[in-house]
Amino acid sequence: MSAFSLSRVTLQCVRKGSQSGLLAARNRTFCPGTRYASQATSRSSLLPPPHAWFLLSIPAAAFGLGTWQVQRRQWKLELIKDMEAMTNRPPVPIPTEQQDLEMMEYRPVKVRGSFDHSKEMYLLPRSLNTHDAGGGLGPRAQSGAQVVTPFHCSDTGRTILVNRGWVSKKNINPETRPDGQVPGEVEVTGLVRLNEKRAPFVPKNDIAHNRWHFRDVEAMAQLTEAQPIYIEAVGGSTVPGGPIGGQTRVQLRNEHMQYILTWYSLSILTALGWYWTYFKKVPR
Repeated sequence: MSAFSLSRVTLQCVRKGSQSGLLAARNRTFCPGTRYASQATSRSSLLPPPHAWFLLSIPAAAFGLGTWQVQRRQWKLELIKDMEAMTNRPPVPIPTEQQDLEMMEYRPVKVRGSFDHSKEMYLLPRSLNTHDAGGGLGPRAQSGAQVVTPFHCSDTGRTILVNRGWVSKKNINPETRPDGQVPGEVEVTGLVRLNEKRAPFVPKNDIAHNRWHFRDVEAMAQLTEAQPIYIEAVGGSTVPGGPIGGQTRVQLRNEHMQYILTWYSLSILTALGWYWTYFKKVPR
């Protein structure tokens, strides 16, 4: 091969190498748009997925329910306060209309007449309430029964039901407390009570064996041929040797504080769980 041919081949190789270098350099050319797009894609990958934002409704809803229970608790406390104030109002005669009576629960009333001790009924088991009205149990709770007796009102001619109070288990039989079976006309002050629904797990009333587990005013009145008017004697109406009056407990189910703690705790825990799942573990 001549020197001219060798130089020609060398020139061709140089040209091919230059073209390859230019092509590689062109491929490595910096593109600002591509870099910004890559950064935007990386930034969007740090955000929670769309369904994660929907999951935030769980702690928000729990917080709302907790706040609602705060309002419900305040309403319940005011209602209990009003009911306790009702028991301290001066006694009034029993209204003639049943509709008026239904608006008077826990209102003191005064009646005059006589008991029909032959038709006693027993609410049991019951514990002794040592407070006249609205109080709790005494330091030593005792089991027994409350005695409900038909009462014939001498002024109106109506027969109503009077819960005379509590007796111990050994004194449920009226023969064991003859001094308490007062004859003749007496005056009784009591608090109006309405019909009571059977609570869950409470046994049904055993009317045949005179065992009443909840206050079914309608059934009691029908059994004793009385009107469905029911009062609970106050402590001042207690007769020596007879049932202990003042067994009314002014109470309403008030578990709102438990609900408040439950819902607020659920709101905090689910919010923290959401944060740790979708933000805390994301690499920065």
